[in-house]
Amino acid sequence: MQLLKDRILKDGKNLGGGILKVDGFINHQVDPALMFEAGKEFARRFQHVGATKILTAEISGIAPAVMTGYHMGLPVVYARKHKPITMPDQVFLTLAPSHTKGRMVELIVSPEFLAGGERVLIIDDFLASGATILGLVRLAETAGAVLVGIGTLIEKVFEGGRKKLEHLNIPIESLAAIERMEGEVISFQ
Repeated sequence: MQLLKDRILKDGKNLGGGILKVDGFINHQVDPALMFEAGKEFARRFQHVGATKILTAEISGIAPAVMTGYHMGLPVVYARKHKPITMPDQVFLTLAPSHTKGRMVELIVSPEFLAGGERVLIIDDFLASGATILGLVRLAETAGAVLVGIGTLIEKVFEGGRKKLEHLNIPIESLAAIERMEGEVISFQ
């Protein structure tokens, strides 16, 4: 998606160590117009998969997931990182390493919002090592849901996450696939 690539080149910053700073428009301050267009593009790319629900991770995946849900007319559930008192005692829970936090994080979903038979489309901000998305996959599988696709705003191809997801045999779409980041240079596939 050229709009996203242009924004990454204009406002993104390579911090080194595989970290791309995009918090000015994706994951701290959000550009609603950009997310609206990203959601529309995901809806176009996944219109054929028969999704009944969108699943994402708190917090950075929420904006693109909600906009995709808007365009597809689907509810969005996000895996929380902390269990609120309003959530039932029995939950779906898994752990995933966070590259930016430098530690393991919990991903928690209430069975009230993710059930067997759901056709789940995962939408998230990044596909890097694949660890967070694999955590979301585990949650969906534990719930008895069927995975129908994975979409990410940005894929860091050089981290190899897509390879870890290929066994799922579902469509995997990234709106901006970064081949390499060196100094000020960000190169797309």
